[in-house]
Amino acid sequence: MRLKDQVAIVTGGARGVGEAIAKRLTDEGAKVLIGDINFESAKEVADSIKAEAVAVDVTDPQQCAALAQKALDMYGRIDLLVCNAGLLIARPIEEFDSDAWRKVIDVNLVGYFNAARAVVPIMMRQKKGNIIQINSKSGKKGSAKNSAFAASKFGGIGLTQSLALELASYNIRVNAICPGNMLESPLWVENLFEQYARNWGVTQEEIRERYMSQVPLGRSCYYDDVTNLLVFLASDQSSYMTGQAVNVTGGQEMR
Repeated sequence: MRLKDQVAIVTGGARGVGEAIAKRLTDEGAKVLIGDINFESAKEVADSIKAEAVAVDVTDPQQCAALAQKALDMYGRIDLLVCNAGLLIARPIEEFDSDAWRKVIDVNLVGYFNAARAVVPIMMRQKKGNIIQINSKSGKKGSAKNSAFAASKFGGIGLTQSLALELASYNIRVNAICPGNMLESPLWVENLFEQYARNWGVTQEEIRERYMSQVPLGRSCYYDDVTNLLVFLASDQSSYMTGQAVNVTGGQEMR
């Protein structure tokens, strides 16, 4: 119960790593609000862990503000924001129309800004707060035929560092987690293996082998790998850390 009674908002918490984060925060004693564009799935997750669900599109600043206000109305404060809402569309640049490219940027980068902007005034009044972005190894290294996602994640690290500098005097810490490939997750199994196989003209099994061969520790990144670090960054044990983008990649990325 390292996060007992913390009030936490998790965007994109309806499934995948966001769902795992919401559940882990609850296990650690936090009071969790799940914000997701897919309200029905968010409500199912929230009901299963005795949390709250809110319909929110992070590209809409007013909806982000309403999410923050609900947390404030319910609990009187906001201790932690986990910016996890994300979108991945992978295409070669000659097939990537600008609307689809911009949509990835809007969700992953502008959505991060909108969510942070909504909670920061509250945290400033509290003189304490914690913002954690779920980034990616693609925020550290370019990704061929995946330019929108990589660009959004590079931008996310820049935003993380900038906010960390701007908010340090208010005792608000801002960090990012950069996971490796979660090859067993719904995102990969239901989407990315097919996208990448099509983009590269190979089989889905060849895509799996390609990514596994790049990991010195020889395995996929699992949800627990991410949530273990997240709990540390959300706790006072990491009180001297801000502006960091911490890799959880099995050695695949070391910068």
